[in-house]
Amino acid sequence: MKAAVFKGQGLVTLDDRPLPVPGPDELVMRVHAASICGTDLKIIRGGHFRVGPDETRVLGHELAGEIVEVGAQVPLWRAGQRVAVVPNIGCGHCDMCRKGLNNMCPDYDAFGINIDGGFQQYMLVTRAALAGGNLVEIPQGMTFEEASLVEPLSCCFNAWKDLHVTPEDRVLVLGTGPIAGLFLQLARAYGARQVIVVGRRASRLAEIAAFGATDTVDSGLADVVAEVMRLTQGCGVDVALTCAPAPELQQQAMACLARFGRLNFFSGLTRGSTVGIDTNKVHYWSLKLLGSTGSSLDDYARALRLVETGKIRVTGVVSHRFGMADAVAAFDHALSGQGMKTVIFPQVETMP
Repeated sequence: MKAAVFKGQGLVTLDDRPLPVPGPDELVMRVHAASICGTDLKIIRGGHFRVGPDETRVLGHELAGEIVEVGAQVPLWRAGQRVAVVPNIGCGHCDMCRKGLNNMCPDYDAFGINIDGGFQQYMLVTRAALAGGNLVEIPQGMTFEEASLVEPLSCCFNAWKDLHVTPEDRVLVLGTGPIAGLFLQLARAYGARQVIVVGRRASRLAEIAAFGATDTVDSGLADVVAEVMRLTQGCGVDVALTCAPAPELQQQAMACLARFGRLNFFSGLTRGSTVGIDTNKVHYWSLKLLGSTGSSLDDYARALRLVETGKIRVTGVVSHRFGMADAVAAFDHALSGQGMKTVIFPQVETMP
């Protein structure tokens, strides 16, 4: 089979690998769609704390496919079932796992991080993943591409649920990538009365506005804080999300918050980066500064439902699709920063 293999900082190659063979308590799935995440690009650039710059790994934690072989001791699952994967596998016994927060387990494993992931034609699903409930059946009528994109939506939902957005709220999204596009759709689905998106490229702003923005701010042409305050009649925003790893966005988000404002620092910064916080504003304005990472099994189930019911159109953030023969080109494209979401289809040689 073919696999796109990370082989150290800056290097991905398309290799021939033997087909995986499941143990008695494992199964093998045929991967039909796997989307490239910012975390994959971070690993390729050599910047992830769980993957060393010289490790070899099949990346890919946003994936969907069908079961082709089941170990003799695996209950419930059978060949032919269409499935997606929740990538973070908790240890199962720590405080976080006991609360159902597999994404917060301090000793987690993850597909595409320290277990070979979805950028290959067939993938082994481990005993721990099956025991942890990390395999999910895809609803009838949902495409493999849609199912592969439930994972990034579930991470967005994890952040979104604690912001308690209502139809009275003004929402600010800083960034114009696929994550920002998903947050804009969530804001529209939850009925936010105003949704402002900030970006530094006019073409990308125009493209992403269709996902639910009522207003756009070009950070290359305007003072972001002054323009947001103008658009909100001096009130500021009730909810803000930083969707790109830039310290200045976090500072701008803080400055744009209204009283009782809520902010999620969704995109992490480079290790060692710091941002100054006006703690008096946090105190006197009763602000809530939040963070989130990954998603729990429950977050994933809710995100799956949002896609199944059509409330969120995840494929709208996909701009480029590649077959397996062009997998290396897919990574080069994603690393270039052009377009939005890139999806690889491992069972397709080349896309038409």
